Order: sequence, then structure tokens, then C-alpha cells
Amino acid sequence: MAVGLGDLWATLKESIISYTGLSPATFFSVLALAVAFYYTLSAFFSPPPPPRRSREDFEEAQPLPPPVQVGEITEEELKVYNGADPKKPLLMAIKGQIYDVSQGRMFYGPGGPYALFAGKDASRALAKMSFDDKDLTGDISGLGPFELEALQDWEYKFMSKYTKVGTLKKVVPVTEEPVVEGSNTKAEGEPSESTVDNAEASEASLGDSHKE
Repeated sequence: MAVGLGDLWATLKESIISYTGLSPATFFSVLALAVAFYYTLSAFFSPPPPPRRSREDFEEAQPLPPPVQVGEITEEELKVYNGADPKKPLLMAIKGQIYDVSQGRMFYGPGGPYALFAGKDASRALAKMSFDDKDLTGDISGLGPFELEALQDWEYKFMSKYTKVGTLKKVVPVTEEPVVEGSNTKAEGEPSESTVDNAEASEASLGDSHKE
């Protein structure tokens, strides 16, 4: 067996020298360099392998359900659409108009930079680019022209990018009416009970004097 391998190696050396004119050592060195160069070029020009996707990434990539119209609701009812419940759409209002911002969950959903605005009418906060709790309201009274212009830009953005699904119900403050006691209230000019009693007492005293 050893003799057979030696004969094979001798034949291979003669073939390399006769066909390439190179010594076997030089030939194999050149061959190794060629293979390394090939793999280097292949790695450089071939596209990178796709990143491994987690289950969360796959779930986020699923198409969103179509927006559901909520109609006219109160600010309290709007709060449940702040993204805390993944089964509910992510809603936000601007100038009393409610939009489905579910496709912008990375911005308005939990952990997003604008998560405080979700489930609210944050018109004042958007106009002032404020994150203070006192500005998370739809009250835009007292804003300056630049703030109102910024709010208008936000509204145009919402109108062009998101679907309007409802409006906020305006709450009318209840004013207390004065209590009117019909049985005890006297019309103007009507004598009071004390006046009537005094008159009856005077009549009685006059009658007694005539009898005498």
C-alpha cells in the first residue's frame, strides 16, 4: 500500500511539472492562494444573511386590522385606547378629532417617545411640544400664533397619515339653578303670614271694644 501511494505521488509530481512547469510545492501554494482569494471575493460580493427574527418581530410585522370607528366618545372613554391593551386600537385625538395611530405604535405605543399622548387629546402639548401633564389637554386657549401654526401642521400630518375614527364628545358643565319653594314663596305685594295674623288680632280687639 505504501508503494502504491509513493508511485501515485511520483506520477502526480511529474504531471504537475510537465503541465505547469512549477514544482509541486509552488503549485500547491498557488492553489491555496487561489482558493483563499475565491472565498474572500465570494464573501465580499454575496449579500449578508437575513437577521434572525424573534417572535415579537414577526407579530409586529403582521398586517394591522382595519381601523374601527368609535363614533362620539368622552375623554374618559378615550383613555382605554392608550396602547396598554394590545387587543384595542391605539387612538389619539387632536382638536377633538380622534385618529387611529396603531401603525405608529413605535412612537405612540408604550415605551415610545410620544406614549404620553396616546389615549388623550394632546392638542396643547403638541402645539407647545411639551410633555408636562398640565399640557396633556385639548384646551388650546391662550396659545400664540407660532404654537397654533405648529398645531395645524400636526393636524395636517394626522389627516394625511392616519384614519379618523371618531370625535370627542363635548361635556357641557351643569349649572345649579336656584331652588324655588313654591309653597313658601310669596308673590310680590302679597301679605306675609305675620301680617295676616296681626290684622286678625286687631279685628278681634276692635270687636271686643264695641261689645263694651
